[in-house]
Amino acid sequence: MCGIVGFSGKRQAAPVLLDGLAKLEYRGYDSAGIAVRDGVNPVEIVKAKGKLKILREMTNEGQAVSGTCGIGHTRWATHGEPSVTNAHPHASDDNNVVGVHNGIIENYQELKAKLAKSGYSFSSSTDTEVAVKLVDYYYKKYQGGPVDALARAMTRIRGSYALAMMFAEYPEEVYAIRKDSPMIIGSADGESYLASDVPAILKYTRNVYYVGDLEIARLKKGEVEFFNIDREPIQKEVTEIKWNTEAAEKAGYEHFMLKEIHEQPKAVRDTVNSVLKDGKIDFSEVGLSDEDIKAIKNIYIVACGSAYHVGMAVQYVIEELTSLSVRVELASEFRYRKMTLREDSLVIIISQSGETADSLAALKMAKASGAKTLGIVNVVGSSIAREADNVFYTLAGPEISVATTKAYSCQLAAGYMLAIQFAHARGEMDDSEYTRLIEELETIPHKIEKILEDKERIQWFAAKFAAVKDAFFIGRGIDYAVGLEGSLKMKEISYIHSEAYAAGELKHGPISLIEDGTLVIGVVTQQNLYEKTVSNMVEVKSRGAYLMGLTCYGNYAIEDLADFTVYIPNTDHLFLASLAVIPLQLLGYYISCAKGLDVDKPRNLAKSVTVE
Repeated sequence: MCGIVGFSGKRQAAPVLLDGLAKLEYRGYDSAGIAVRDGVNPVEIVKAKGKLKILREMTNEGQAVSGTCGIGHTRWATHGEPSVTNAHPHASDDNNVVGVHNGIIENYQELKAKLAKSGYSFSSSTDTEVAVKLVDYYYKKYQGGPVDALARAMTRIRGSYALAMMFAEYPEEVYAIRKDSPMIIGSADGESYLASDVPAILKYTRNVYYVGDLEIARLKKGEVEFFNIDREPIQKEVTEIKWNTEAAEKAGYEHFMLKEIHEQPKAVRDTVNSVLKDGKIDFSEVGLSDEDIKAIKNIYIVACGSAYHVGMAVQYVIEELTSLSVRVELASEFRYRKMTLREDSLVIIISQSGETADSLAALKMAKASGAKTLGIVNVVGSSIAREADNVFYTLAGPEISVATTKAYSCQLAAGYMLAIQFAHARGEMDDSEYTRLIEELETIPHKIEKILEDKERIQWFAAKFAAVKDAFFIGRGIDYAVGLEGSLKMKEISYIHSEAYAAGELKHGPISLIEDGTLVIGVVTQQNLYEKTVSNMVEVKSRGAYLMGLTCYGNYAIEDLADFTVYIPNTDHLFLASLAVIPLQLLGYYISCAKGLDVDKPRNLAKSVTVE
């Protein structure tokens, strides 16, 4: 959600802060601001509603704001409308404490009433201003310094937060606290950096610290210290980020999304190869032994958004290859369900960022119940990675576009590997089938490349239908799961009303919405369900729908029915989701381009949803 940056060093802070905020624009925001100070002059705060370029112009690219220490923020509104007043940073009444915040403080109204009785006034509608003034209150009342004031504030604040603050009496230092919202810190060459996510500081250092829940960080020039909530110093290990700066840039593509679509073959290949040793799946680094697998009786796949759609597809694969019972749950619902999780259950949490608030809460609930947990995440050292019993890291590299593509594909590949190994370890798959499926899985990256070579046809089709008002995706089984993801891609970046339905459900209501010119995309890759789905496509065609068919090479009879047909290479039917999703990603992308929309940063959306 919100993006946070901080800096203390030898150079001017404002240009560093603005550069870091630019790297975090993908998180989604409605306003931006920075606070900068040096060792002598008071803090200077500059805020603007709208895009970061407005703040850049106001500060002459940071040159008009002097100081070597500062914090910055891009705001995604939760409390209070988007405005300059509600934009961060916020300050105490006398500018003694200045802070920025990502998260939601649930008891801010209660805290606000307490502070008002102590003489504090409030100019914004935000929970962040309350947090800043609460820290100021404890700082002045107990006079124990920043670490003491922050620790006391943490005992009173309920909710999620990553807070970065500066104190007037500590002009070259930045302090940070965290609970359930992401925060990383780096240090190099006599300078220290703070950010919500890796891309913001990747230009300056690849060695980072992950701030844990209820921990406090103190940043000086090139020096970082950590404390627990009891004010005791703690030691933290450095994590090396393997991404390079080029990986987080567009590399000549018009948008990050198109670049990331084209990176899928490599990302899938790297993810598969990370656990494939000498033609066999090796989960020793994941931490899952064959004995662990044999002890599992039930599987829950828990996720949000596109990761949930991955879970839907993987559910079909695991259930076909094994006798295990698999349930797929939305994390936002799962965390509030009252259910009995047995100790022989495995709860798989899927999240690109590893910081998704609902998924993290679901993970903690599963662990508390005694179930075994496995995180499928893309970010090393993220909260879910640290909390889960076992971790399968996908190797998608940095994904900047809000609409996920390559992370989705890597998560699918990880799910396939789990399904195959579960079947083999449990004695439900013989060696020959085990080898065949692994070899088939290794062909997926090349087949994705072949689909991308023919993307111009989809671009033509997208331009033709950019003005469409409604679109429906239909399919059965794995094709239904693919349709869910295709529909999400269209609606989130093209702003077109789009729905996906299990094709057999059309007659139970949705078919009443079909009229002349309605766009319907029929996903028909599962051969055992081919005739059933084609029958449903005939039904919508007879009611005036414009029909796009998505199927495998060889199913050429579909051209007699569909107005436009896209073909994908053949592979084992269990893996076809990895190929069928590519044209749908391209369709959403090219429609968004044709409409002149902001592909990488769609309105109202954020890359990492770190609040409820």
